[in-house]
Amino acid sequence: MEDYLQGCRVALQESRPIHVVLGNEACDLDSMVSALALAFYLAKTTEAEEVFVPVLNIKRSELPLRGDNVFFLQKTHIPESLLIFRDEIDLHALQQAGQLTLILVDHHVLPKSDAALEEAVAEVLDHRPIDQKRCPPCHVSVELVGSCATLVAERILQGAPEILDRQTAALLHGAIILDCVNMDLKIGKATLKDKRHVEKLEALFPDLPNRNDIFDSLQKAKFDVSGLTTEQMLRKDQKTISRQGSKVAISAIYMDLEVCGALERSHSPSLKLTPAPSIHPNLQAYLQGNTQVSRKKLLPLLQEALSAYFDSTNIASGQPETEGVSREQVDKELDRAGNSLIPGLSQDEEEPPLPPTPMNSLVDECPLDQGLPKFSAEVIFEKCSQISLSESTTASRSKK
Repeated sequence: MEDYLQGCRVALQESRPIHVVLGNEACDLDSMVSALALAFYLAKTTEAEEVFVPVLNIKRSELPLRGDNVFFLQKTHIPESLLIFRDEIDLHALQQAGQLTLILVDHHVLPKSDAALEEAVAEVLDHRPIDQKRCPPCHVSVELVGSCATLVAERILQGAPEILDRQTAALLHGAIILDCVNMDLKIGKATLKDKRHVEKLEALFPDLPNRNDIFDSLQKAKFDVSGLTTEQMLRKDQKTISRQGSKVAISAIYMDLEVCGALERSHSPSLKLTPAPSIHPNLQAYLQGNTQVSRKKLLPLLQEALSAYFDSTNIASGQPETEGVSREQVDKELDRAGNSLIPGLSQDEEEPPLPPTPMNSLVDECPLDQGLPKFSAEVIFEKCSQISLSESTTASRSKK
């Protein structure tokens, strides 16, 4: 598979007709694997010197949003650099030049933006009910199984089983297991055909990963948002609807956003917070009833909330939990971190009064004359995350 993918990138540099195997716009694991494996099979079984190229139907920058895809590519030793993404090939230009043939896998309806490509569709391989009104007029192969990768595995095993290597088999095996919820017939996603082809792959390659292990690993990677920016987390599972020129996006984030909750529940100190109106929909504002709580006293509370969040993230992602650290040590570290931001300020001191305004600031241009610097809630959250991670890393290194 790896050698084949290297050849695909070389073929794109040549001016010649290309057969593109295109997955769906979600580019989930089943779609990605089906496109890779079907293109590999067609390239190996076509006698003429034709070029078959798998294309992932997303931008390259969006791959990190598919955690299970990234994990599985690493697991099967396929470099991301060998993959071809939608923003790296101009399908419309190839169509206009008469050099494009499309094979749709794991979907059968092109979006409106690709309507002009419908004439180039020569084949469809899908595992969902067909929309007869929108399906391209071409050869359509559809069977309602749990995973499209099952249909690709069936075609390979029936047509040319000798070309199947362990790497391709591992891709198909993992995609079927994840899409069919670990072949649990009680859930109703897997069919007998899915089950039969997983067993065939395991018989051909006995060293394939244990089903439970690969399912648990892929499922964990699928919902892992560690390492993603705020924007990436919002885009990871985003669904968009459009009506009369207006778009509405709905995002799901698989994590608890607890910094605001930590402030609201705080009793030591009690902030006596009351939600206040905010002109920014993504920024939560409060009226602080207890004005005796200064920023210095508030800082450890935020530090502890962020540290607790990242500790839980590290544990969930399999990173080792810090041992042998007492609560007193944690408190000292928090005090040290808080005081380091305000040099010369002891633990029991309140914030010092503002110093007198320097004379030159009354005549020279002030940096704030052009207005306050622009910032957003996302920027603040990212910066707090970086600070917390940096201090956690420094503390970890010092203990070693």
